[in-house]
Amino acid sequence: MVEQQAAILRPETLVDEFKKNGVTHVVTIPDSETNYLYELMLDQDWLDVVPISREGESPGTALGLAIAGKVPVVLIQNTGMMEAGDSIRGMAIDAGFPMVFVVGYRGWTRRGVIRDSAAKYTEPFLNAFGLDYYFVENNTDGDRITTAFEQARATNRPVVVLIGDEYHGFNR
Repeated sequence: MVEQQAAILRPETLVDEFKKNGVTHVVTIPDSETNYLYELMLDQDWLDVVPISREGESPGTALGLAIAGKVPVVLIQNTGMMEAGDSIRGMAIDAGFPMVFVVGYRGWTRRGVIRDSAAKYTEPFLNAFGLDYYFVENNTDGDRITTAFEQARATNRPVVVLIGDEYHGFNR
């Protein structure tokens, strides 16, 4: 049981990494999977949560915040990332803005057969767009979020953090 608990990704890990990297705004769609993380972010006096109605709005919203001198992070699911593809291409890649996307890897499984088409297409989507990405599955992987921020700033390109901890780490 203790080993099982140690392997989870706690919402506090993400919030700590956001703070360490100077994040001022989280552009996101609240959902049941990230409810505890969402509530925790709302409790931070240094962080503003910017709710959007569709993931396709996330790159433009984050870009506007970046132009205004803020440090946004985009927090969406893999399905929404694919919906936002043209905006990611035009506003983040072609425009040359450093942007970090924290993407829930819905349907991904470390072991066994992946049956969810969203999971099957996630990495090919990232590779087609030439986006580098890092897996974060548990608390010990949290520093990869900092690595993503460092790389985005150094290259003026988006970098993705894939969250491979569905259904248990973000809930109470």
